Amino acid sequence: MIEILQQQYDWIRSARQNLFTFLEEIPPQILHQNVPGFGNGTIIRTHIHAADSYRFWLGAFAFKKLSEYRETAVPEMELDMKYVRDRFAEVDEIVQRFLNAYCDRWFEPIEQEEEWQGYPRTPAPLLLLTHVETHEFHHKGQIVSMARHLGNPPPADDRLGGLFS
Repeated sequence: MIEILQQQYDWIRSARQNLFTFLEEIPPQILHQNVPGFGNGTIIRTHIHAADSYRFWLGAFAFKKLSEYRETAVPEMELDMKYVRDRFAEVDEIVQRFLNAYCDRWFEPIEQEEEWQGYPRTPAPLLLLTHVETHEFHHKGQIVSMARHLGNPPPADDRLGGLFS
């Protein structure tokens, strides 16, 4: 099963790289422009939020280091696509560590002492992995919609899907 999950994550990384390339073509001020009702307000903050979700669920929650977790607290204008790429490079390391740690325990509950914001106290590792991956794609859709809303439409083909290009 680990080979399947690793291949799936590699495809996700490929799609993410295409999104990085698209966003790097957009003027930085657009990446920081607030879009009410979308994601975390700006394209760049929404992308960082997706990375932070991996960091929280797979890095802190799964390894029982909740007290060590800190969300990204960098001023908006200091964020750029290099920062986003670096944050997702950290995510890649966390995912690899998570895959290795849980490679034969996908359905064994990860027990926490208490619930966190209504989430289950004992989710299975496969549930956490599925959650962060689908969460990233949810926000990817918001990011692309935000870019379009701000006058930067994505490519007409499925380049941002990353799997068929």
